Amino acid sequence: MSTTVKAGRNDPCPCGSGRKYKHCHGTAQAAPPTAAAEGGELAELTQLVGMLHAGALAAVEQRCRKRLEARPLDGMLWKILSVALLRQERDAMPSLRRAAELLPRDPETHLNLGLGLAALGQRAEAVASYRQSLALNPSGVEALNALGDVLRELGERGEALALYERALGLDPRRADTLCNLGTVLFELRRIGDAEQSFRRALAERPGYVPAQIALAAVLRVQARTAEAEACCQAALAADPRSAHAISLLAELHADRGRFTEAQELFERAIALDAKFTTAYCGIAQHRRMRQEDIAWQRGVETLLAGPLPLGHQVSLRYALGKYFDDTGRYDEAFESYAWANELSKRFRIGYDRSRLTQRIDRLIGTFDATFVRERHPGVSESELPVLIVGMPRSGTSLAEQILASHPQVFGAGEVRFWDDAFTALVKSDARGEALARELPQLAREYLARLGAHSGGQSRVIDKMPANFLYLGLIHAAFPRARILHMQRHPLDTCLSIYFQNFFNMGPYANDFGNLGHYYEEYLRVMAHWRAVLPATALLEVSYEGLLQDQEGWTRRMLDFVGLPWDPRCLDFHQTERVVITASRWQVRQRLNSSSAGRWRNYAKHLTPLEYLVERAQRR
Repeated sequence: MSTTVKAGRNDPCPCGSGRKYKHCHGTAQAAPPTAAAEGGELAELTQLVGMLHAGALAAVEQRCRKRLEARPLDGMLWKILSVALLRQERDAMPSLRRAAELLPRDPETHLNLGLGLAALGQRAEAVASYRQSLALNPSGVEALNALGDVLRELGERGEALALYERALGLDPRRADTLCNLGTVLFELRRIGDAEQSFRRALAERPGYVPAQIALAAVLRVQARTAEAEACCQAALAADPRSAHAISLLAELHADRGRFTEAQELFERAIALDAKFTTAYCGIAQHRRMRQEDIAWQRGVETLLAGPLPLGHQVSLRYALGKYFDDTGRYDEAFESYAWANELSKRFRIGYDRSRLTQRIDRLIGTFDATFVRERHPGVSESELPVLIVGMPRSGTSLAEQILASHPQVFGAGEVRFWDDAFTALVKSDARGEALARELPQLAREYLARLGAHSGGQSRVIDKMPANFLYLGLIHAAFPRARILHMQRHPLDTCLSIYFQNFFNMGPYANDFGNLGHYYEEYLRVMAHWRAVLPATALLEVSYEGLLQDQEGWTRRMLDFVGLPWDPRCLDFHQTERVVITASRWQVRQRLNSSSAGRWRNYAKHLTPLEYLVERAQRR
């Protein structure tokens, strides 16, 4: 005999901000009564479980309480009562604890107790209950999923991944397990694997709303906007009141620059679920917040006062920081951002300084002046690629938006290619002539990737900022490709990184010490590229200069990439295209100088990074 409990919870979604839907892992088993339950007692328990299945929850509660007056030590009655209370979203903790005391060897009772604790935000205690359940029944798929969920919320993504994989090994066709696995894969930035997992979930359970929404989020970050929107619409067709589907649809509108429609959808999501964190964060990201947004502030602070998964806390702290920053409350803003960054560290994605230093040592040693300047046989003479590089938040999205407003240019966003390419070369230990032989194939693969986007334009922009690491490799494969290097004041750059809740940012971003180290390594490798690349390949673009002289710098950039002047580039903020980076709102605004010198508002907090200004000037 069994009965299923679905405990409502806010679970982190693939985009890292949160989804809410009725949880489907909490299966409380009303196990067959033992020999102690004889005759009428067995029949009664069987009848009560049947009533639970039929949804007669109030009647089950009433009958259990009455029977417990006569049989207060009947663990099965306490267990059934707790399930009835959980399904009514009533306070079940006394019943759950009593059942666990009386049925200490029953794995489902410990699972139920864990579900109740997790619903109250008592995640550490829930972990203990789930582990007890698994100690009694190592093959409990429900407990494996539930434990994985809580550990993921606590930042223990590695163990959560192992638990989901173990659950999937026990039941390979279970859609909710596949969905959980996809979510943690997404959070670990394994985008392709996450998409595959969500598609498998939908194959096993067509129309499964959580999988539709999660797949939409994965497709969105791959700039597959039409497919993502179709998934959202399919989810809404099945569940028109899905706050998560509505909120994700709002994000897709914002990607296209339709911020009014996005705002309306975020507000609609909040109206459906006042505790839906994603919508609060979305509102802050896509417009300038005002002092009058006090209702928004109160809503966020109310959520933060309650139990929340770690990812939700992080997102809301970043959003609250932006509210304070927009309204000129700088000390409160920095406090909120600092809190968000400290919370982010709990995800335990460590930054290895020596690993980056060694990687750059290898890049500099491999792509020296001799190798970079030599014309290698079979490389591409294409001028299609235009690469915009620099530190994150240095103006790469702005430069792309300006150039992509030209009719002969397509902005492809951040194309993931060169990091994987160099990693593969390192694994094969390709150097010298062996490395040169790999260049033609790399060039063909990269052109195929860009050509899939180009639509016939003569230039395609790849604005992956971190490609600054691989300029020697890129130039060797594409000697006629043009590279624009965006430069911004070091403190403005680092502050903006620290203030941004990046999904795909490296782990250096949450700590000033690590951020300073990363910036120094960036300066070091860029100094090398300046020394070995020809002047025809690299153009240094000042972010502050672009703000002060938009037309002058726009003409220089167009001339550098070999394109004629087009005045539409000056009206870049009106260009309709999909932008999914953190700057999607900013690049739809007219240029102004407010973002230059922003660091002065936070000067007293930036002492640990001041040395970068001198280092940048020396380079």
